[in-house]
Amino acid sequence: MVTQPEPAELPDAVDAARLSDRDQAILGFEHAWWRHGGAKEEAIRRVFGVSAARYYQLLNALIDSPAAIVHDPILVRRLQRVRDARTSERSTPTGSRAQSGRQAAGRGRIED
Repeated sequence: MVTQPEPAELPDAVDAARLSDRDQAILGFEHAWWRHGGAKEEAIRRVFGVSAARYYQLLNALIDSPAAIVHDPILVRRLQRVRDARTSERSTPTGSRAQSGRQAAGRGRIED
């Protein structure tokens, strides 16, 4: 007969998988923030009492934690993909390409 391990026998990874109430609330908010109506930043301030910048700092740290993945793997992986895509967009030098194109178009122009 196989018995379930007692909580004291569980590995550290499972113990680390416990989220704080705030972390659970953040993941819950991300799961259904559109239900709050209005702008997301306003809802963040109203629900959590922090600025949007601070909220996103907390969220980014949270979605990198194994505990968050255990809690809601689909949501956390989606949030990681969104973050990674935005980071990739910011690191792509599209602005520098557009700027150099404008500069090249202006070269050779003769003004009277």
